[in-house]
Order: sequence, then C-alpha cells, then structure tokens
Amino acid sequence: MPRNLRSHQRELLGVARAIAAGEAGEVRDILAAVTPGGGKSLLPVLAAQALVAGGICERICWVVPRDSLRLQAEEVFADPAWRQALGHDLSVRAADNAPGDPCRGLAGYVTTYQGIAAAPDLHLAAFRRHRYLLVVDEVHHLPGLREADAAGGRDGPEDVAAAWSAPIEPLLAMAAVRLLLSGTLERADGRRILWLPYRRGTGGRQEVDLAAPGWAVVGYSRARALAEQAVLPVSFGALDGEAAWLGPEPEGGGERPHLGPHRLKAPAPQESTRPALFTALRTGFAEGLLRRAFEATRRLRAERRLLLGTAPGETGRGLGKLLVVAPDQIQARRYLEILRGWVPAAQAGSMALAVSDERGAQESLAAFRLTPEPSVLVTVAMAYEGLDAPEVAVVAALTHVRSRPWLEQMVARATRVDPHAGPYAAQRALVFHPDDPLFARFRWRMEREQGAETRKDPRPPRQPPLDLPAWLEDEIAETRQRHGIVPLESNALALRLSTLRPGPELAAGLATARAPALQGDFLTPSGAERRLRHRLSEQVAAQAVEDAAAGVSGAVAPPRGAGLYHAYNAALKRALGDKARHEMSLAELEAALAWLERNRLREHLHLLEGDPRFGWAVRSRQGWTPPVGRAAKAASRRGTGTGGPRTM
Repeated sequence: MPRNLRSHQRELLGVARAIAAGEAGEVRDILAAVTPGGGKSLLPVLAAQALVAGGICERICWVVPRDSLRLQAEEVFADPAWRQALGHDLSVRAADNAPGDPCRGLAGYVTTYQGIAAAPDLHLAAFRRHRYLLVVDEVHHLPGLREADAAGGRDGPEDVAAAWSAPIEPLLAMAAVRLLLSGTLERADGRRILWLPYRRGTGGRQEVDLAAPGWAVVGYSRARALAEQAVLPVSFGALDGEAAWLGPEPEGGGERPHLGPHRLKAPAPQESTRPALFTALRTGFAEGLLRRAFEATRRLRAERRLLLGTAPGETGRGLGKLLVVAPDQIQARRYLEILRGWVPAAQAGSMALAVSDERGAQESLAAFRLTPEPSVLVTVAMAYEGLDAPEVAVVAALTHVRSRPWLEQMVARATRVDPHAGPYAAQRALVFHPDDPLFARFRWRMEREQGAETRKDPRPPRQPPLDLPAWLEDEIAETRQRHGIVPLESNALALRLSTLRPGPELAAGLATARAPALQGDFLTPSGAERRLRHRLSEQVAAQAVEDAAAGVSGAVAPPRGAGLYHAYNAALKRALGDKARHEMSLAELEAALAWLERNRLREHLHLLEGDPRFGWAVRSRQGWTPPVGRAAKAASRRGTGTGGPRTM
C-alpha cells in the first residue's frame, strides 16, 4: 500500500534537499517542533536519505533519551513499507558502547544520551572519521550548559540531564548537519534547551529564536495534525474525589493534624491541591479511576470485536489497549495486582509491568508495542514519551506530574491512529485523570492551542484556571508531598466526560485527509545481530554436547569446571581472529555461522595451547597429547581448518 508524507515531513524533506543541492545558504541546523504523535520519527530517515545521497553527510547518528526508543528508532529505518515508498536502502543499528565502529558497516547507528555520556571518546572518534548527520531526539531534555553550570549542586533528575549535555555538545559542534527533534520548545524547569538559539521576547522573557541565521524550522501543531487526521481527537474522563491525610508534625511536637476531607476539583489551585492528589493516587480513589479505565477498555474491545469480526477470547490486532501511568514503582505494582484481580487467572498474562527495576521490562514494553498481548501495561515513566504503540486507546493518568510537556507526551500515547482498528472516524483517544485544577489548566490550554471545541455534559461553564501561586511550584510541592503528609484515605465521586474535537476552522481539512497505512513486522539490524549471536551459541552448545557424549571432553581442562562449552567458545573466538561476537558486523556474524556449520570445534582446540585457563601446558608436560589436536594441526597444514571467515 503506498504511503503519503504529512505536510511537515514534506517540508523537512524539502529543506534537506535544499541543503544537499547547495541552495540553503549557511543552513546546517534544522529544528523540527512536532506535536507528540504527529509523525516525528520518520524525519531522520527523510533527512538522511537526501543528505547522504547529496554527499553532505556520510553517516547518521540518532541520539534518543531512553533505551526502548533506541530500538524503536532502528525499526523506522528498517520499515519495508517506507523503504519501498521512499526508495531508500539506508540501515542503522541500535548500538551499545562496544569498541570499534558503532555503525558496523551500516549507514549509521542509534544510541542514547546515557551511552554518549558513558563513552564520549568512542563517539567523538566516530565523528572524526566521518561526516555525520546528528539527530538529537527530544532535545528539550538537555539543558543549556551555562544554565546547567549555574544550577549545579542539586541532585535531581534535571542534574542528570545536565550531565548528558556536556558530552553531546562536542558532537553537535562536529556534525556536518544537525536535526533537533522535540514535541515542545520549553522545559519544565524554565532553563534554556541545549544548542537552540534564543532571543529576548516580550517582558524580557527568553524564547527560542525561530528566525536565527543558519537555522531552518519545521513546525507541526496539533491543529494541523488533526486536520490531516494524523492524530486522534481526545476524550477526557475527569474523576472528582476527596481525600484526607495527616499533615506535618507541629514544630513544638504533638500529634499530626488530621486534614480533610478535601475535594480534588476546584476552580483554581489551592494549598490542599497537591497533598490531596498525592493522597488520592495512593488510596481508594486510584482504584476507582483504574476501574473506570479498565471497564472503558473492556467495552471498547467488545465493540471492536464485533466491528472486526474477532471471536470472543481470540487475540488480534486493533482491539485497543490500556496504558496505566503510575506515580511510582510501588504503586505501579499495586495497580497491577488490582487489575489482575478483576480478570480470571488465565487472563493474568494479558497484563504486564514495565518499570526500571522490573526484570524483563524492555521485553514487556516491546511485546506491548508489537504483539496483540499484553493488552494492559502498567508503567511509571518508561512508556510515557516516544512509545509508538498505536493500539493504545485508553490511558489511566494516575500520576502526580503536572508539567505541560510531560502531560502532552502522556496523552499522545493514545492519540496515534491505529491502522488495524477500522476507519479514522470510528477511533478516539480516551484519557481518565483526576479532576484537579492543575490537570484542568493543561486541558484548557490544549483546547485553546489546537483550535478545538469541547463537548461536555450540560453543566455551568468552567472558568479558565488561574496561574499557579509561587508556593505551588513543583519542587516545593514535591518536597511537601514526600516528607510532609501521610495519606489516610480517599474516594472517587463524580466522573465528568468531555471530548476535544476539531473546531469549525478544521472541518475542511478533516474532509480531505488520508487514512493511515498498515505497518508490517520486520527484522532490524540489531535484531538480526542478536539472532545470529544466539544461533552461534546454539551451534557451539550442540557441538559441545555431542562431543562430550562421544568422550572428547577430556581433550582440555575446562576453566574451574565450567564445561566443554566454554572451551569451545574460546576456540571459536581464536579461530575468528580473536574478535568477540558482540563486536562483529552482520556480515561477520553470517560468515562466522557459515564457518561453524562446516567445521568441528574439536579439531581446533590446539588454538588454546598455552592458555592457562584450560590447563593445556600442564597436560602437555605430563606427556599427554590430545588426538583431536593432531588432527586439527594436520588439517591446518592442508589449508582446510583454521582460516575462519576472513578467508572465505
């Protein structure tokens, strides 16, 4: 099925082609400010295709904020539908910090902020050897270095991000062309963003200079995305409630005061807003909101089963999934147990947990994106930003974070169009959240900026929320929550539904927009590397088992009783020129597998001679010579044994 570019993607491709043709003057920096879910991940492919073909760049380095996005970025280049539609043959690999060329002979590599900070010299060396297109994803995470230095001495997450800026800045300076991607042009802490140009705006406020010389800016607002049917309209389920807690201990001692019950909903933030929200997410209110999101997902899946003809109990694509965003890992595990209690034991596997301390979290996240099951994922922050899972239809926003960029990213997890779920008009994003004034302010701004009307239940009109008072700044509130209160109880009250839909000025665009294209499954370069390494391990193990059963295990002394498998692995590494498998390119791994399929490792154990780990020298002094060693040496003299992949 042919694929069509969205307007910002066409604009970006035009800029890259102009740079490649020498028609863009001094422009070497491209800023793409794309609304979350608007199709930002294809932009590096478009830029790379034009710039590599034009000889401006030789390779691509795509830097992302998290490991899960590293693998996801690699998939974009490997997508066969886009490769055919664009006519490109570029491949990049999700690289770690193994020594050597991170591209492994491909057109580029994908790494993380953390990966560059851990081995800056490795990446600098790569940039010195080749002209790179450097893509920095979600660049708003990186604060400017001068502000980071001035804000030193703190130990929060923002200081970790500041430590990432320093090793990334030299790569920005060395890159032939830079493509900076973001869904927002502001940081929650108000600092400048690394590398972006700034100017003094109205009222003396610093703002990004979109007309700076040497820069090209591509924008894609939520209003444009809705007009092109690139994202879905959002329905919000705002759940009100009340909460009670114990306040801080009095300075003179005595009992903690019992505060509340306080309502979550209010016309403007109050001193009780943050503590009430903190309490609600850790007591009975959270279960009430979770229940409503769960039931909405179950109803949606039942409706889509009828629409798509999927039998009850049968798994399939396009049925819709639930993403639960928890305030912390303790609550995430509690939410998962609550959810599993609402389904039969046989369906417990349809729900998964993806938090940083959970073993197999990355695998759960990948399965949630790429397979019909699990249909419910509980997370804290791993999946809120950049997760490309179009089947997410419902979000349970059980988080205390209220910064605008964070909430935009979270809501966008449900606004992607699912190509398996039927026509665009039949889809919507549904977000359940506490009905506090902080979230209400975010939603009001979202309505205003996208040119949307809000369809609500008949109630008195709501006034726009007021600005936050100084005492409600996030840092102060977070400290107060964590150290000053003890949650007691909360309960859910009324649920208020509203839908963000395009306003009248967008109607014409909606009528002419195109439907999304299907995306198939495909194998990425790093996935192929992992499979080949696994097959090599299987082949080595099979030979070791076969030879041990035939009595060959006496040929060497295994290291500390580890077994013949380890000796065979060592012999294979020697036969392959002492190159570790994790350092090999795809071509080298394929050649190694072909060599192993034609050779027996027992005939190459003489390569371990002199290695003290296998006790070879001791046995040789005792007059013992392994017969397989003699055969291997004879084969080597005949030129049939130890040449390895290099001679093929």
